[in-house]
Amino acid sequence: MPETCHVWRTQKAGAISNLKLMEEPLPSLASDQIRVSVKSVGLNFADIFALTGLYSATPEGSFIPGLEFAGVVTALGENAQTDLQVGDRIYGCTRFGGYVTVVDVPPQHCRKIPAHWSFAEGAAFPAQSLTAYYALDTLAAVKPGQVVLIQSAAGGVGLQAMRMAAQMGAIPIGTVGSESKRAFLAGQGFADIIIRGDNFDEQLHAQLNGRPLHLVLDGIGGTIQQQSFAALAPTGRLVVFGAAEFTPGDRPNWLKAAWLYLKRPRYDVMDMISSNKSVLAFNLIWLWQEQALFEELLNGCAGLGLPAPHVGHEFPFAQAHDALALLRSGQSVGKVVLNVET
Repeated sequence: MPETCHVWRTQKAGAISNLKLMEEPLPSLASDQIRVSVKSVGLNFADIFALTGLYSATPEGSFIPGLEFAGVVTALGENAQTDLQVGDRIYGCTRFGGYVTVVDVPPQHCRKIPAHWSFAEGAAFPAQSLTAYYALDTLAAVKPGQVVLIQSAAGGVGLQAMRMAAQMGAIPIGTVGSESKRAFLAGQGFADIIIRGDNFDEQLHAQLNGRPLHLVLDGIGGTIQQQSFAALAPTGRLVVFGAAEFTPGDRPNWLKAAWLYLKRPRYDVMDMISSNKSVLAFNLIWLWQEQALFEELLNGCAGLGLPAPHVGHEFPFAQAHDALALLRSGQSVGKVVLNVET
């Protein structure tokens, strides 16, 4: 068993360029945890926001980014309460610390990878699935036949939300930023797609064609979000899980961020009472403090029986900066994953 592992660590949040590949000694395995030899790591926008210091949950001082992984169980803590065994192929979540070749985690945060899935597909599943499922099922309580608008539908969360909404009997409408992404979604079986333009409110009205809009799932922010909220039917809900318009470069542009913050959508509760609409927002990271809900959601995601997540881009573990640059560019389709070479 190796006594060291490779990690991507930043000494302090503030710039993505601070992230360095290092070799570090393995700690002793806690008695209630399991040790996993990591084969793939899923990337998320939260990693970018954490590295640049724009994420409220960013750890103080030195930390390793990463919220999800897949690999093989190599050891069990003596008091680990689990049915998992050494040699099992699993995916799991971690509250940071995922950009590593070996990870120690509570077994409750892990599940076996379906036999026909790759490690990359396993690593692509938990974070985006939990985000989409919590938004659609827990917060929005989506019902069959309801129309659901999903922003950035070709991305990791967006594509998973499209699949989940359809599986739940809802009618998903996706938005994308390019014709190539619309074509990709068409290949995935989705025809109700908007290529966002300057006249998005008119585009949305035409796409709805008289259908009531019951839910908007938004991770963009700004004018697009505001126009989507305005299009909601009575009892409609806007569920916000991110703000991609704030995505920084290597480090935050604080003047631009301040301007976007001042221009951000604002919602008046008195107006919402009159129009009978709701705004809900959440941060997935808090789930790590709610073990019962965490397990319920993870089981709910797995119970939908969805196909393997679409992994659009795979990079060697040593090329984390290239992978993050692609994710930050907004050009990625599906999930971006790092693979540990063995």
